[in-house]
Amino acid sequence: MDAPAVGHHEPSDPLDTAEAVAVTAPDGVLTGWSAGAQRLLGYSAAEAVGRPAADLLASPLPGAALERLAGQAGWAGPVVLRDRGGRSVECSLRARPLATGDGRTGWCLEAVPEQDREIREDSRDTDPLLRWSFDQSPFALALYDPEGRFLRVNHRMEQQLGASERELRGLRITEHMPDPRFQRPEQAVDRVAATGVPEHIENHVRVPGEPYAHAWIVHVDPLKDPAGLVQGVQVAALDFSEQSAARERLALLNEASTRIGSSLDVARTAQELADVAVPVCADFASVDLLDAVLHGDEPAPIPVGARLMLRRTAIRSGVPGVVEVGDLAHYPAFSPLERCLATGRGTVHRITDPEVVRWLAQDPDRAAWVNRNRPHSLMAVPLRARGVNLGAALFTRLDPSTPPCTEDDLRIVEELAARAAVCIDNARRYTRERTTTLALQHSLLPQGIPEQAAVEAAGRYLPAGSQAGVGGDWFDVIPLSGARVALVVGDVVGHGLHASAAMGRLRTAVRTLADVDLPPDELLAHLDDLVIRLSTGLETAAEPPTSDLGATCLYAVYDPASRTCSLASAGHPWPALVTPDGTVDFLELPTGPPLGLGGLPFESVDVELPEGSLLALYTDGLIEARGQDVDAGLRALRSALADAAPSLETTCDTVLKALLDGHPADDVALLVARTRALDSRHIVQWDLPADPAVVAEARSMTAAQLHTWDLDELAFVAELVVSELVTNAIRHAAPPIRLRLIKDRTLICEVCDASNTAPHLRRARIFDEGGRGLMLVAQLTERWGTRHAATGKTIWAELPLSSAAPVASTSGTT
Repeated sequence: MDAPAVGHHEPSDPLDTAEAVAVTAPDGVLTGWSAGAQRLLGYSAAEAVGRPAADLLASPLPGAALERLAGQAGWAGPVVLRDRGGRSVECSLRARPLATGDGRTGWCLEAVPEQDREIREDSRDTDPLLRWSFDQSPFALALYDPEGRFLRVNHRMEQQLGASERELRGLRITEHMPDPRFQRPEQAVDRVAATGVPEHIENHVRVPGEPYAHAWIVHVDPLKDPAGLVQGVQVAALDFSEQSAARERLALLNEASTRIGSSLDVARTAQELADVAVPVCADFASVDLLDAVLHGDEPAPIPVGARLMLRRTAIRSGVPGVVEVGDLAHYPAFSPLERCLATGRGTVHRITDPEVVRWLAQDPDRAAWVNRNRPHSLMAVPLRARGVNLGAALFTRLDPSTPPCTEDDLRIVEELAARAAVCIDNARRYTRERTTTLALQHSLLPQGIPEQAAVEAAGRYLPAGSQAGVGGDWFDVIPLSGARVALVVGDVVGHGLHASAAMGRLRTAVRTLADVDLPPDELLAHLDDLVIRLSTGLETAAEPPTSDLGATCLYAVYDPASRTCSLASAGHPWPALVTPDGTVDFLELPTGPPLGLGGLPFESVDVELPEGSLLALYTDGLIEARGQDVDAGLRALRSALADAAPSLETTCDTVLKALLDGHPADDVALLVARTRALDSRHIVQWDLPADPAVVAEARSMTAAQLHTWDLDELAFVAELVVSELVTNAIRHAAPPIRLRLIKDRTLICEVCDASNTAPHLRRARIFDEGGRGLMLVAQLTERWGTRHAATGKTIWAELPLSSAAPVASTSGTT
């Protein structure tokens, strides 16, 4: 497509014109003189050529002209010349640079007498209505020649540009306003002059005639003659700052609705308020909150007249703040922030207002910041929710090109603060609930892992880092009879107080059932019944809960005497096993249904473990972290356990670091245990016939073994306990009968028989011949009990070792 024709053509010779034109060499000496110049000043060409052009000036050029000419930039403006007779001639002079061909620049000077300029202007405006329309237009109008130089401007444009038409004529836009932001309209004028295609641009800039930046819509249109040739360009500029501000406010509020309150974190929500407000509403923003809010507590009313103390929670600025985030900020009773909290309404201030001056006089650090950054206005708004003061926000403007804060600005930041206050209050209440739930959770979890000979254990619990809240994961280590130990890991479905409370009930139930010495599969069956009753409300005859109570659980019992581990799972992930040679594998269990479904059985599996094996029990939050699938999590766990350190505490930290990234999305419970074994040095057992005469022999063998173990001080009590237990087995049970002594942290006496009838305590009457044996056992021992097996039962009793007796040790470990 052909470019439109342009009607302006420079004459090949600048002197080929009737105008008063002169040409100078780069050193300012006249080298050309037109007939129009001779008519204006009376000098002939012979008299003028060779003279310095400066000799023709009746008064020096203004400083601005000298700067532009020194920079080889064009200039136009009024001058006073001296003619051949010595008379002063007022002219409008236009100077344009001319290339001389040798790399230097000369000048083309065009002078128009003031009376001729006025006659020409009047001759162009043959119709006064056209002149009045141009001058009185509500738009700022300017006309440019095809080179993009000012020809005419109306009165409104003169006001905006801070210069008269006489001062602007002959200049390009950036010659009058060198700010880079004015390159856009200048380039638009050049493009329209070259192409003849109109353009419309928006620009936000401060013009010389205004104290602050405004938003402008600029229409750039070509001026064509009847032949379609571009003879000039017209620019119409309209100030649409109010409409632009309204559009920005609407966009800001829309943005605030999505950006503020993206999390339930108090500090992050405060920072989001500051980030949204800067730079649209202010150049500096700070959000200060009461300490109680940060802790999740309900803030107490602020005493009237008290010195306000707030915690700096968030700042946003390009300049250093008065105090760092986290520091306390003190505000006197008359300060803007205290005033806005007392009244519940925001305030607008100039930095020179008396109350601000008084405030700064009592705060040297803030006064120093003000002197350094020169803010001119500020706004203070309260952060209130449900009628409760949470803190306050301060918005300050520093840029001298921005207007001072107004009531319109205050209404915007008040709305932002109101939205942020609701989100901060929600986050505060979430923080309180989370803190309460965490406290409950930690109080229900083991406060320490008990020392026992079966395993060395370590555990970790990490609450969820997401908005879902604390969940119901738990782990436990429960010492059992016969030096055995139970390892438990469970996960209650859901989050919050309900899940934590349910977890506490389940953990208590597991401990109670474990104390009865139930096998793992039977224990999970009883636990399943309990979850069903809790879910239906039958346990308390109350309304059933709003959501189903579900849980998974893995229960394992390890016997250091036989090195056998019996495990059962209720919908829980398989445990990991690290053998002493470093092999890592997952124990495949017949996984039963999660607790609470009912109707389906659970099954136990017995696994013999080498001494020094490492068992890792965990909840699904560990292997499903970071959105990865279960298989990827299991691979990562296998890799982390392959490099397990000798220290179990270090192993826990290594596993969590390898599998979790920051705060987990779900609760995580991890329990690792290294197995030990009890050998013949700590265990003795004898098979006994069902003959009452063997009771005396059992007492003798017990005394001899205690002497071997250096426990002679326990011989009397131990003989009595063994005598009663063996006698009961002979009289009331069935063979085979076995007596076993275990030297652990206590002395354990066990008598096994083939009967499933459990003994029970009863109080013997005066003339009863029996019924006192178990009563004596209960009184003489630390604890006693019965555990059932598939064939028969075991009655056991524990005697505390004397302080002089050594602590039981395992094979190779203590």
